[in-house]
Amino acid sequence: MQVPLLVDDFLARAAQLYPSKVAIVDADLRITYAEFQDRVNQLSHALLNRGLGKGDRVCVLSPNSHFFLESFYATSQIGIILVPLNYRLVPEDHDFIINHAGVKAVMVDYEYVQVVDAIREKLSSVEHWIVAADKQVSFPGWTDWNEMIADMPLERPELPDRDENDLVSINYTSGTTARPKGVMLTHRNVYINAYSLIAHLRVAHDDVELWTLPMFHCNGWGGVYALTGMGGTHVVLRTIDAKTIFELIAAEKVTFACMAPTVLRVILDYPHKDQHDISTKPRFALAGAPPPAAFIERLEEELGWHFLQIYGLTETAPFLTSSQPDYATDRHDYARRARAGVPGLGVELTLLDDDGNVVPKDGKSVGEVCARSNVVFKGYWEQPEETDRAIVEGYFHSGDLAVWDELHNIHIVDRKKDVIISGGENISSPEIEDTLYRHPAVLECAVIGVPHEKWGETPKALLVLREGAAATEKEILEYCRDNMAHFKCPTSVEFRAELPRTATGKLQKFKLREPYWKGHRRVGG
Repeated sequence: MQVPLLVDDFLARAAQLYPSKVAIVDADLRITYAEFQDRVNQLSHALLNRGLGKGDRVCVLSPNSHFFLESFYATSQIGIILVPLNYRLVPEDHDFIINHAGVKAVMVDYEYVQVVDAIREKLSSVEHWIVAADKQVSFPGWTDWNEMIADMPLERPELPDRDENDLVSINYTSGTTARPKGVMLTHRNVYINAYSLIAHLRVAHDDVELWTLPMFHCNGWGGVYALTGMGGTHVVLRTIDAKTIFELIAAEKVTFACMAPTVLRVILDYPHKDQHDISTKPRFALAGAPPPAAFIERLEEELGWHFLQIYGLTETAPFLTSSQPDYATDRHDYARRARAGVPGLGVELTLLDDDGNVVPKDGKSVGEVCARSNVVFKGYWEQPEETDRAIVEGYFHSGDLAVWDELHNIHIVDRKKDVIISGGENISSPEIEDTLYRHPAVLECAVIGVPHEKWGETPKALLVLREGAAATEKEILEYCRDNMAHFKCPTSVEFRAELPRTATGKLQKFKLREPYWKGHRRVGG
């Protein structure tokens, strides 16, 4: 008899095999797997007692915490659909998502109560307001999480009939191009994704993972199930701070972390790296945006740590490809390892041109990444027309452009909407950004297309300089012309204090482009 793939199996397994092992390290708290399962069961009972059940939506707004981890399993085992919220969004965005998803209960970290209170009167579907805190706090109109579960039974509640095609979560996209869409992910999607992560990222029972990626994002929660299922230890990081990261890696003997390129930059630029006694050589998986090749080289050569690149999307639960040294890839080929990836187990990838034709694997022909797999989402919540646009003839169309190389790796070259078409030539903005990152004065950069009377558009570089560094527009332009084909070079440079990014470090280029394209029509959006 076949058994349905249900994600709460991961915690049930770990609690049975490793009951006394530390499952979660959250500041001064150390929670064993038996205690983790107990708290999850108590939260499930508390939600059921409030009239919530299978198919209802419950949102969580929180930094990384043991509360967040508990919410994953407490909702899924009783059929409730979790809606993780991005704490970096403004109240109006939360208003849209909570109402769009029809959320019946909000679970909020104490630091974000005021964010929700500001829109509370607009949230007509919400019936329950729950605040998470491990300190004595009181908010009128809110129920304390720990008090709510304190008297609940420790045993698992009676579980409803569930199918592996039932929804686990609705994850709203990070909004790099437009209003977020609710990505519906099933038990099967997330379960298969966890298997792939275990296999390709080599997750094992003795792994200790430092949570730098926010758990509300697909690359954050995607690893929750993999690590839990194997009985590893979750080390929670509430805010990104280089000193704290190094202290935790040393103290907790961290073996693994998944992060955005921006976090890796924070780690690499920390001036006191040598003052910490790191006995492990952790594996660092980067996700959310392709890293500059220089970052990989610094991580491995300066620190002796190990780099892995993974690629995927919220709509693919998220894992699609991984890039790591193997029999066919030179460890020192940093450019290949920064953008390449071989399809994961059970993932069928193809690259299609604008006419729907498969592009050849010649290392130069560009096509859109399209995927068919058990990890591909069920559709967009309440947006069937968007679903039909994204899934065509069984393939999910990612919006990412790539080329195949001779080793069957894909190299992501750009987002479809970010390609710069100048004088009929397609120019990849990440290629220019890679060059700019090699300039010693550049800390962060983004390249966008801006209107040009003759060429249609030309590349413009927006730069954040390193502290204490100086550079001029002329110097930057000359550097580019010395290091790349002239037709690809930026024609102008602008210096900024910061660049807009999503929670996982993706540049929000649509925000950067908007001021320049007012009154102009841009080909490709």
